[in-house]
Amino acid sequence: MIHMTSMLKNFLSDERRRWAVLVVVCFGQLMIVLDSTIVNVALPAIQTDLHFSQSSLTWVVNAYLIAFGSFLLLAGRLSDLFGARRVFLTGLAVFTAASAACGLAGSPAMLVAARFAQGFGGALTSAVVLAIVVTQFPRVAERRRAMGVYTFVATAGGSIGLLAGGVLTQSIDWHWIFFINLPIGVATILASRALLDHGPPAAAGVRVDWAGAALITLATMVAVYAVVGAADHGWGSPSTLGFGTLAVALLAAFGVVESRSSHPLVPPAVLRLRSLMASSAVRATLITGMFATFFLGSLYLEQVRGFDAIQIGLAFLPMPLTVGLMSVSLTARIVRRVGNVPTLLAGLTLVLAALAILTTAGPHTAYFPTFAGAFALMGVGMGSSFIPLLELSMADVPADDVGLASGIVQVSMQIAGAFGLAVLSTVATGHTRSLMGDGVGHATAFADGFALACTVGAIAVIGGIVVALATLRRPRDAGGELVLADDVAAELELAQAA
Repeated sequence: MIHMTSMLKNFLSDERRRWAVLVVVCFGQLMIVLDSTIVNVALPAIQTDLHFSQSSLTWVVNAYLIAFGSFLLLAGRLSDLFGARRVFLTGLAVFTAASAACGLAGSPAMLVAARFAQGFGGALTSAVVLAIVVTQFPRVAERRRAMGVYTFVATAGGSIGLLAGGVLTQSIDWHWIFFINLPIGVATILASRALLDHGPPAAAGVRVDWAGAALITLATMVAVYAVVGAADHGWGSPSTLGFGTLAVALLAAFGVVESRSSHPLVPPAVLRLRSLMASSAVRATLITGMFATFFLGSLYLEQVRGFDAIQIGLAFLPMPLTVGLMSVSLTARIVRRVGNVPTLLAGLTLVLAALAILTTAGPHTAYFPTFAGAFALMGVGMGSSFIPLLELSMADVPADDVGLASGIVQVSMQIAGAFGLAVLSTVATGHTRSLMGDGVGHATAFADGFALACTVGAIAVIGGIVVALATLRRPRDAGGELVLADDVAAELELAQAA
C-alpha cells in the first residue's frame, strides 16, 4: 500500500495531484449530501419492512441530523489539532461502516443507532472538506474553480439523492440506498490515503480543550434535538422550550469555560471575524429558502400533483443543472469582474425571485413553466451565491483555524437547514390543517400551505440581503474586487489563460 501511494504521488504532478484530491474529497462530500435526501424517499418502504410506528419513523432522519449537526464544530477544530487527513479518513471509515450497518439493520433500534453513527462519520468527513480545498488551492483563481466544483456537489447532491433513492427503492429495495455507499466509501478511502499529504496539523502542539469540546457538542446536540422535535411537539411545548433552555444554558457554560481556558476550542478572535460570521448568517437565510423549495416542493409534487419518487427526482433536475453551470464555469468569472458582494446579492435576488414564483402555486399549477422555471432560477441563484459566501467566509481566517472555520461554515448550513425546515414545515402544516378544518379540500389546502411556506422562506432571504448589505461591504481594489492574499498573481494567470 505504501509502495502504491509513492508511485501514485510520483506519477501525478503537484498540479494534477491537487485536482485529484479535490475529486476525492468531493466524492466523500457527495456521499454525505446524497444521504440527506436519499433516505427520505425510502421511508415508507423502511416503515413497512421494519414495522416502525409513525412517530418513531422520524428518528431514521432525526438520529442522523442530531449526530451530524452536533459534531461538526468539534470535527473542524480537531482537524486543526490532529490534521485534516486523519479526521477525513476516520470520518469516511465510520460513515462507510455505519452505512453497511444501516443496510443490514433488522430492527428499528439497530437502524436508528446505525444512522446516529452515520451522522457522526458524516460530520467528521464534511467538516474538513472545505479546509482541505482551501489549503490545497492557495491561489485565488484556482481556489474559486475548486470551490465551484465543491459548491456543485454540496448543493446539487440533494436532487441527485431524490432520483437515486427513487430508482433504488422502486427497482431493488431500500437496503441498497445504504449499500451503494460501500464501494464509493472504500474507493474514496483508498484514494485519500494515497493522495492526501501527511503534513503537520495547522495548530500542532495546541492542547485540546476537552471540557469546551464536551459542552459545545452537547449544547449543539440538545439544540438540534429541540428543533427537529418542534414540528411534532409544537414550538411552545414543554419539550421544545425545555430543551431549548437547556441548550442556551450549555452554551453559556461553554462561554464561561472558553473565557477561562488558555487553549480554547474556539478562539475568541475567530468569532470576531466579521466576514466569517456575517457570511454564515447570510448562508443560513439562503439555506432556509432553499429548503422551502426542495423538501416542501417534493411534498407538493407528491401529494398535490401525484408525482412518484422518480418523477420528483427528474422534476428537480433543472436545479442541479443550473447550479453546475454557474458554479463550475460562470460564477468565478463574474466574481472576478464585479466582486464577491455584488455577485452574492445578485444570487440572493434570483433565489428570492424563484420563491416569489412558487408562492403562486395552486392545486392545478402545471410543472411547466412555473416549477421548472422556479427550480432553474433557484439553481442559478444558489450557484451564484455559494462561491462568494465561501470565499468571504475563509478570506480572513488564520491558517491555524482553517479547520475550525470550515466547521463553522458547515454548522451554519446544518443548523439553518434543521431550523428552517422545522419552521417551514410547521407553517405549512398548520395552515393546511386550518384550511381543511374550514372545509377546504386537501390539494387546495396543501398548495396554500406550500405557498405560505415559500413566502416565509422569501422573507428569510430578504433578511439575508439586508445582512449582506449591512455587514459585507469591504475595502476594494481599483478593479472593484475584494483584495485577497494573492489576487495579483491569480489575475495575471487568468489574463494569460484568456
